[in-house]
Amino acid sequence: MERGNSGMDIAGLADAVMPYVTAAIGAYGAAVWTKAQDAAADETVSLGRRLLQRLHQGERARPRLEDAVADLIAAPDDADFQAGLRGQIRKALAGDEMLATEITAMLNASPIVAALGSQVVSGSHVGGDAIQIGSARDVDIRRRS
Repeated sequence: MERGNSGMDIAGLADAVMPYVTAAIGAYGAAVWTKAQDAAADETVSLGRRLLQRLHQGERARPRLEDAVADLIAAPDDADFQAGLRGQIRKALAGDEMLATEITAMLNASPIVAALGSQVVSGSHVGGDAIQIGSARDVDIRRRS
């Protein structure tokens, strides 16, 4: 387990960031870097965009992070590119303890919890007993028999 100077689990933090940033990349593509706050955006996508933009502020990590995001935009289901982005996020977090603390705070303040490997459906809303699904790719929903 990789730990930062403060004892923070950097690999775990990078894993926690991935569902959000991949949702944002899936929703916005290359516009993820410049997209303004979209009131209609699902909270997960919005948080992912904010996390990615905050990670992008680091001068040293920026070019590698941009390349990893571009690869994932080109092939969103490619596990190698997902791992490449996760690796660049880990490097950025490991190299900047203040950044890791800020990212942790952003995740902790979020009302949305996305587990590693979860598939977040863009434009969805979960409330009470209902799930409103916006747009999804390859989703099959059926009544229980």
